[in-house]
Amino acid sequence: MNNIYDCIVLGGGPSGIKASISCASEKNHVLLLEKLPKIASKLKATGGGKCNLTNTLTTDEFMAKFGKNGRFMSHALEVFDANDLRDFFAKIGVETIARDGFRVFPVNHSSSIILSALDEELKRVGVDIECSVAIQNIKKEDDTFIITSKDKIYKSKNIIIATGGLGYPTLGATGDGYIYAKEFGHTVTSTHPAMMPLITKEKNFASCVADTIAKAILKVNIPKYKNLKLTGDLIFTKEGLRGPVILDFAREITPILEKHNEVPLLISFLKGKNEEEIYKHLKNEIGKNPTHTILENLETLLATSVATEILNICQIDTNLRFKQIEGFKREKLIKTLAWTPFTIIGHEGFKNAMITRGGVDLKQIDSKTMQSKIVDGLYFCGEVVNIDGPCGGYNLQWSFSSGFLAGKLGK
Repeated sequence: MNNIYDCIVLGGGPSGIKASISCASEKNHVLLLEKLPKIASKLKATGGGKCNLTNTLTTDEFMAKFGKNGRFMSHALEVFDANDLRDFFAKIGVETIARDGFRVFPVNHSSSIILSALDEELKRVGVDIECSVAIQNIKKEDDTFIITSKDKIYKSKNIIIATGGLGYPTLGATGDGYIYAKEFGHTVTSTHPAMMPLITKEKNFASCVADTIAKAILKVNIPKYKNLKLTGDLIFTKEGLRGPVILDFAREITPILEKHNEVPLLISFLKGKNEEEIYKHLKNEIGKNPTHTILENLETLLATSVATEILNICQIDTNLRFKQIEGFKREKLIKTLAWTPFTIIGHEGFKNAMITRGGVDLKQIDSKTMQSKIVDGLYFCGEVVNIDGPCGGYNLQWSFSSGFLAGKLGK
């Protein structure tokens, strides 16, 4: 093939699609290569198919949710923030809404309309798309990148690596982008699965799967990590814990788990009530209903199934009244109600991880262009770089913003 593209984008996820559109909109000849039979497979699965595109936080609040690497995003968000993203989708026929005042979805809460609109926009701006392409080699000779697949050779002045991370390998994630980055001299930080359920040593709460704990507070019970704390809705599973707060906290837990094998957690089911407040509440309940059992007392604080399991942990008969419980067991009950101990012992790996923690080292990427500081004409965007955020539209917004910026090719 003699034709040399202005840019070849590797990866047909949200960042690669946006990079392709952004680049082609600047009158560049762009080719988008995807290894799967269709583009946007992971985007279709995002948010259970509802596609939480972004959220309504200010830029500073948004970046803070990404931790120490958040400031790297400032230029990408400056040129393409949440309002720009919503305007973009409105222009291609997708109206968005934030019904809860925070999370932004398509009005019909379906990823299908997003995919259809992006397909049409790719066609409109003239992006060439080839799917089912298995890349075997990438090299740069003089000022030209040469990409070899099983069947073809592609040439381009620039390439954008938008291959995503390692999560959901069934949707095409294999870490190819990390391999390409290393071959061009880039460092890739250690990678860990994130945003997924966690497995606990304790199985006694398996009977509580029907109950959600609103605004549970989680903290790591290791002195070195005592500042790791998060609040959100928690759900019990037969194997452990899940729910929004767990999906978010998994980003912090998986790297620690690799070092320690077990990670002790303390969880408040009572929105942070301390022992004194809990004891006072129980005394009031006993005063109002002196014949009630301890289970009936606790049902004023927790779902019956959760209250029952906490009593089981403390080896307390659910039919006893508070005054009938031995002193040391009362003390343990109050402590356990304040902070219930759990031990994280595992997870399902990248198989069910929505995102990857870690990636291409940010120090080797120009945040103002997303271009490599090592190789001219090499750009990165989306999850392949060392940036990951919590649930709530953070990671998709980053994908679109970084894709938009990378597609400008430094202009």
